[in-house]
Amino acid sequence: MKRILLPAMIILITLSCKREQTEPATHENQETVTASTTYAEISRKEGGYWEGREYMEGNFKNVDTLMVPAEHTDHSWFIRYEGPGWENNQIGYRLYLDWRNAIDIFGKKVDTLVLPYVGQDGFDSYHEEQPWGQDILKAGKSMGIGGYGRILNDTVAHFRNVSNTTAIVENLEGKSIVHINYENWKTGNDSIDLNTQLSILASDRYTKAVLKPSQEIEGLCTGIVKFENVPLSKKEGAKWAYIATYGNQTLVSDDDKLGMALFYRLDQVELQKEGVNDHLVIFKPTTQELTYYFLGAWEQEPNGIKNETDFFTDLDQKLNTLENTNSL
Repeated sequence: MKRILLPAMIILITLSCKREQTEPATHENQETVTASTTYAEISRKEGGYWEGREYMEGNFKNVDTLMVPAEHTDHSWFIRYEGPGWENNQIGYRLYLDWRNAIDIFGKKVDTLVLPYVGQDGFDSYHEEQPWGQDILKAGKSMGIGGYGRILNDTVAHFRNVSNTTAIVENLEGKSIVHINYENWKTGNDSIDLNTQLSILASDRYTKAVLKPSQEIEGLCTGIVKFENVPLSKKEGAKWAYIATYGNQTLVSDDDKLGMALFYRLDQVELQKEGVNDHLVIFKPTTQELTYYFLGAWEQEPNGIKNETDFFTDLDQKLNTLENTNSL
């Protein structure tokens, strides 16, 4: 009876977005999850205890809202795969919900939703090849792909000093959203609140990012992680522009190809420049919403973009859409 009920239970749990899973999923029951939608989640441990910076024992439970505890930092093992994740049938992303605040990419070899099964062993085995794919981007000290911070004296300040950070996930029909609210983010001599929204649709690879600062500050920025011997490409339209990289820039192998791109509004941007770890896009001071899009395109994605020519053709089509409609 248990084997008969399990697939139906998985489908119901996934659709409600209120699961509690404590065992790793197999490739077999990954296939029971529908591929025609989007998904966002954040999963924290409960039933354990803090020992210094690490959360010991306990089991992961998905929640709709999480206020990050003061003890949490990188590699605390408290949040499954270290932050919220969002995906569609082509690609997945995650944000490190700690001082790093970088955005990473889950490359997918299947056209199904996989995040409910990632990191269920409590460790970072997703850095290694799995049937569904793997974490493919090495963010290092950068903001990853489309992350955000503040450039001060040629150094990007991440989120080391924040009074409270709250993440909320929302799953709608054909769209999933991660909301993150940062209270009293201190950088330099300034302290602001920052509200962010990261959303993904049922089709295509991009995430739409919206940032809303409470005060005008110089240097609020986003960008793409830099890799040696992977050149930056840029293209501007009348209203929008993009920066992009394509080449050997994954954790998978020395010949594995990944394309990354970031689209931004020219009237919202002060300049594009090179940082120490990132190709930077620096915004003008404002309290209005700042909107940009970012995407990854992995060559191992099923029916995906397999070469540099097709990658830039896709980017040019998106730039044309943005020029004509102001949105993707």
